[in-house]
Amino acid sequence: MGEKENIQPKKGSIFFGSVHPVKLLLAPMQDVTDLAFWRLLERYGGADAYVTEYIRVYPGSRIDRDIERDILENNTGKPVIAQIAGEDPMNLERIVRELQLLPVAGIDLNLGCPAKVVCRKRVGGALLKDLLRVELILRTLREAVIVPLSVKCRPGYENAESFDELLKLFSDYKVDWVTVHGRTVRQGYAGKADWNWVYRAAERLDCPVCGNGDLSDPQECVRLLREEKCGGLMIGRGAVRNPWIFQQIREALRGEQINYPTGRQMLEYLFELEEMTAQVEKSRGELAHVERIKKFLNFIGLGIGNEFLYQVRRVRTRLEMESVWKNWLDHTEELKLIPIEQNQGKN
Repeated sequence: MGEKENIQPKKGSIFFGSVHPVKLLLAPMQDVTDLAFWRLLERYGGADAYVTEYIRVYPGSRIDRDIERDILENNTGKPVIAQIAGEDPMNLERIVRELQLLPVAGIDLNLGCPAKVVCRKRVGGALLKDLLRVELILRTLREAVIVPLSVKCRPGYENAESFDELLKLFSDYKVDWVTVHGRTVRQGYAGKADWNWVYRAAERLDCPVCGNGDLSDPQECVRLLREEKCGGLMIGRGAVRNPWIFQQIREALRGEQINYPTGRQMLEYLFELEEMTAQVEKSRGELAHVERIKKFLNFIGLGIGNEFLYQVRRVRTRLEMESVWKNWLDHTEELKLIPIEQNQGKN
């Protein structure tokens, strides 16, 4: 544990090792935020660090080969944190020891995934129903992990009645940093994220706290960093929709004018996404490729318009898809790329 004692996280920033400060992270999103997307995001400024898709841990499991390749071939110049999801302490310990033989800057425990297929296995957000097991997992990981150990969580499963108890566990087992998403597991991604839970964690924990949920407006992101004692922000859907967002936040923090993309710049981004996904789906045919792109368009469309989203969800060929893109985005007007409902919430 001697190496661990040299890593001292500081309030207001996150450190991986002792030299790399991190405030802006890309959230992990299954089948979306892989190394190919990290590389694409770097063309637009990139995050300060990247978190892998979760590695499912169970008896006999191994590190996912694609995720291992992402870690080994990461050439973004940014740290990579490996996220794990599992319910068995012994197997979690086994996997994190293997992960620490790879160039990872940290280990992140998933206590927040709301997907039904995950929660049915008592993993991810479902673990919030069993804090005794969470404690056993944290105790095991705290002994096994020598890089920074973090947790991504929600305030609770059905409700947030046990959130303070959860925060006490994080404090007792000296978690290095915590990310809080402001919805319960049962809420999934419905409704609006309640950032009061992020603020509560920031007030009660000595380690840095990252906020997560509904981050689309760079000016609001700057306010959260400056006024609400957040050690950092973790952005997922907002970064898929707006790959410029991390650079926009940095511009605002420096007091510079925020540069918003034009429709044509957004169009260029969509064609880059098309090229990126083609490398993965080229052997499965055109329809599979189009469906893969729709995973990204489901997030992107919310910042362009409901009619755009309606149209792209119904295309079946690349030509149809590209035609919709050009009809909507072949212009020089600036785009804020903030979902309509979030804009309305400001009025």
